[in-house]
Amino acid sequence: MAITKQYLKSKPVCKVTFSVPAEDASQVAVVGSFNEWNTEAVELKKLKNGTFKGTVNLEKDNSYEFRYVVDGVYVNDDQADAYVWNDYAAAENGVLSL
Repeated sequence: MAITKQYLKSKPVCKVTFSVPAEDASQVAVVGSFNEWNTEAVELKKLKNGTFKGTVNLEKDNSYEFRYVVDGVYVNDDQADAYVWNDYAAAENGVLSL
């Protein structure tokens, strides 16, 4: 899994690209505090090499909790900036610091 951050000079925004290698998966989404954990808000597009990829514009100078949903299963990114326990999910969420 990979996270790429590109800060824009013209706006207080960071373009965050999520890449998830999941050849056998049929659907991958990114959910988090930035989209109210909506599994349909940011669905990643499957590329020919089996990687799912998508970009989200997020306000910089913030931290966001997030996870991937791979065919209905919640998964953390091993390249998250940090991890934080979430009582509601009873699991750790990845943290994205911008």
